[in-house]
Amino acid sequence: MQRLIDGFFLGLIIFAILGLLVVGGLVVVTGGRVVEEAQVFVLRLQLVSRQAELDAPFGGDASPIRFFIPPGSGASAIASALQEAALIRDRQLFIDYARVEGYDRRFEAGVYFLNQGQTIKQIAETLTDSSKSFIPFRTVEGARIEELAASIDRNGLFDFTGAEYLALVGEGADLPAEFAAWAGIPPGASLEGFMFPDTYQLPPDITATALRDTLLRAFRERVGEPLREAAQAQGWSLFQAATMASIIEREAVWRDEHALIASVYRNRLDINMALEADPTVQYGIQGARGAWWPQISQADYRAVDSPYNTYRHAGLPPGPIASASLSAIRAAIAPEESGFFFFRAACDGSHYHNFAVTFQEHLGNAC
Repeated sequence: MQRLIDGFFLGLIIFAILGLLVVGGLVVVTGGRVVEEAQVFVLRLQLVSRQAELDAPFGGDASPIRFFIPPGSGASAIASALQEAALIRDRQLFIDYARVEGYDRRFEAGVYFLNQGQTIKQIAETLTDSSKSFIPFRTVEGARIEELAASIDRNGLFDFTGAEYLALVGEGADLPAEFAAWAGIPPGASLEGFMFPDTYQLPPDITATALRDTLLRAFRERVGEPLREAAQAQGWSLFQAATMASIIEREAVWRDEHALIASVYRNRLDINMALEADPTVQYGIQGARGAWWPQISQADYRAVDSPYNTYRHAGLPPGPIASASLSAIRAAIAPEESGFFFFRAACDGSHYHNFAVTFQEHLGNAC
């Protein structure tokens, strides 16, 4: 009997030793986080039955939603913000999934662009690397700064409004002195014509000032010193060249006509003939008819009282009327040589133009 008792106690001792070894092993393997790992294991088992919810997006709207993670935010705060932004349905499910997969230790502060078409799994992974976030933004040839401001508001991803942007680039704004001197922009003028049209990928935390400077830098880099020096060799500032280019941009539909249209306007300037450019009349209306580029009539040529109206005022208008492409800027500085003084839209609907030397020839090109 004593043997049985001794054997029993010996077994207990061995079992205890083995238990201690197992626990010790777990402590080593989990880095001392035995309880935490046990909880994660239980959560993982629970999530097995919720895979459908993890793979189901909040909705079908793919419109980007600006989402900001402040520094120091934990999974709980992030989940609450996601739910409030209508990006996830179940706050706790997001927290549990993030914990099981280790995302809760990898979430990174910053700005992200999410959408309702993303699943919890996709959102959790996205929120670990803010460097992949950017704002796609396009500035269009022939657009005025008010239209650019409207596109900022339509974009919906900027942390500032179009009105705030206009305050930095409109008439009377405090312009960057170095750029203004380089381009020959006179005091009090706006940056109309210098918002270089292109497609940009912008950092998510970009400010209105940084956007302005990005577009100005693109203008300076793309136009470059050779074109600026070529304009100066003709007695023109880059501001004057941009003014002419903006008119060419608004008149032409096809770029292969830029240089020829430029020749018409340069020929008119050479003999002190009024430019008589319809886009300058449209610009002078200043959106008063519900559109920035409204249809105009012959009566408007004299009725629109604006210094930009080149039917009423000789020479170049006070400044650019829109953003011009590099093609139009080149044409303004290096126009094609021609004897043309007139042009009008062709009658075939091609959006090309017929050019004429005399006014009689011009009348003959009417449809």
